[in-house]
Amino acid sequence: MTISQIITLLVLLAVVGALIWDKVRADVVALTGAAFLLMTGVVRPVEVQSAFASPAIVALASLFVIAYAMELAGLLDEAIHRVTALCRRIGTAGLWVLIVIAGAASSLLNNTPIVVLSAPVVRDVAKSLGKSPKCYLIPLSYAAVLGGCCTLIGTSTNLLVNDMAAVAGQPRFGIFEITPVGLIVAIVGGIYLFLFSKRLVKAGPVNSEEDTEEATRQVEDFREPGLAGGLVGTAQPFAKQTKLRPGAALISSLVFLAVVTLATFNVAPIAACAFAGAVLLILLRVITADQAYQGLRPEVLMLIAGMVVLGIALDETGLANAATKILIGSMDGMSPLLALVILYGVTLFATEVLSNATVAVLFTPIAVSIAEAFSVSPRPFLVAVMIAASAAFATPFGYQTNVLVYQMGGYSYLDFIKVGIPLNLITWAAAVVAIQMYFPF
Repeated sequence: MTISQIITLLVLLAVVGALIWDKVRADVVALTGAAFLLMTGVVRPVEVQSAFASPAIVALASLFVIAYAMELAGLLDEAIHRVTALCRRIGTAGLWVLIVIAGAASSLLNNTPIVVLSAPVVRDVAKSLGKSPKCYLIPLSYAAVLGGCCTLIGTSTNLLVNDMAAVAGQPRFGIFEITPVGLIVAIVGGIYLFLFSKRLVKAGPVNSEEDTEEATRQVEDFREPGLAGGLVGTAQPFAKQTKLRPGAALISSLVFLAVVTLATFNVAPIAACAFAGAVLLILLRVITADQAYQGLRPEVLMLIAGMVVLGIALDETGLANAATKILIGSMDGMSPLLALVILYGVTLFATEVLSNATVAVLFTPIAVSIAEAFSVSPRPFLVAVMIAASAAFATPFGYQTNVLVYQMGGYSYLDFIKVGIPLNLITWAAAVVAIQMYFPF
């Protein structure tokens, strides 16, 4: 091994160890690793600059601003208010309607504010119907995660995999290119949750008013750990009720639809469309410049940028290729389908203990190399990484929304294991079948 490979490997191990230890914010860990690689000369300043200016970063930052403008316009609160009225009319079925709506909304919007706003509604409506909120809060979180797998912009993981694949010379994905696979996985997972989640989670007593206030206070004051899907920060800005501003709501919605439409028809890349949309909202005074900066969520962007630098180091030093050769060597005689199944499983396991951004950076180049070794299309392997890097359900800390409902619902760690492991296996099988249908080798 060369000196650069040894340094990169040590930094990688240190970053992974720090993330598992979970005592330092994930974005700080990633930036520390990037700084060390830069100071030791493993990566050049121009490569670090390219990481911080990558299309994934620009697209995410702009989409965060647009989503925050929609939130400040009161759109989410108004939607939640209307769904709450529906829930009270049709009873328990209304709770599942809300869960489905939350999942659908998460395919295009950040699922954190969606769950922050809808979780108290699910809890309160369930209590008013004499049902335990524990039977519905885990499905709410999981539905939001499954919804994020349905489009390229549904989760930062998909954008990052798309960006890393482009660096490796692969064509970029369209916004809805992975939607058929994501929908199948979401539908299969949703049916499982509807039929079995209530049986697997032990329903506790309906909380008293004091318990409810304490749970709400925990969410408002909550600062999630570094492992929370790579999405560090606080949920507090989304916990406040926002009054509907019809004009701002209409303009922000139209801008968002325009961004999606233009990117879908390849008028311009998603990063360019989203950036133009965010600037337009500022110019139209739907959101002020200061508010736009508040909505940027720089901690998320810095985490991803830091991990991209690590990915560049893995690629430039040849460490990724070396790891891929070892992995492919153990796959002698295997079919591409079996390699796809194994890659999904390894990615899924890694996501349970690492941030999504880390997993995306580590496994995207491996996915491309595996495809090249089998002389098949990299597309199915990249989609497998996208889905597996997000659809991890076996722990309360595998994704940010899980942590939110974990506190509010008073769950035990075992609750997530009992519901999440079967869901992992079911979505694993569904994803492999769907990938083969829509992304053949």
